[in-house]
Amino acid sequence: MHAEVSAAFARYEAALLAGDHAVLNESFWASPATVRFGIADHQQGIDELRAWRATQGPLDGRDTRITTFGTDTAVVTTLFRYPGRPVVGRQSQTWVRMPAGWRIVSAHVSEISTEIDWQFRP
Repeated sequence: MHAEVSAAFARYEAALLAGDHAVLNESFWASPATVRFGIADHQQGIDELRAWRATQGPLDGRDTRITTFGTDTAVVTTLFRYPGRPVVGRQSQTWVRMPAGWRIVSAHVSEISTEIDWQFRP
C-alpha cells in the first residue's frame, strides 16, 4: 500500500512541479466535501479548488514523508521552498483509496520563516 500511495503522490508532485493542472485536479477527490487550506486562501469543494488551481504556477524542490494507516488511508507531509521567497512551506494531505484510485480528500498548506531546518530529520 505504501508503494501505491507513493506512486500516486509522485504523480501529483510531478504535476505540481510542471504546473499540470489536469493531473493536479484529478488527484483530488471530486466532491463538494473536498477541502484545501492555502497560505492566504481556502477552497471548499472540487469546483473551487479547480478554479483556484488554474491560477497557480509550478513550485520548487520538496522533502516528503508518507505514513500509512491500514490499507485505505495515508497522510503525506511535505516541506518545500517557494522560488525566490525566504520562507519554508509546509503541506499536509490526507489520501484515501477510492474506487478510482488514491485521492486527496483534505490538504493544508502553511509557511514559516527560514530560521528552522527546512528538511525532515532522519
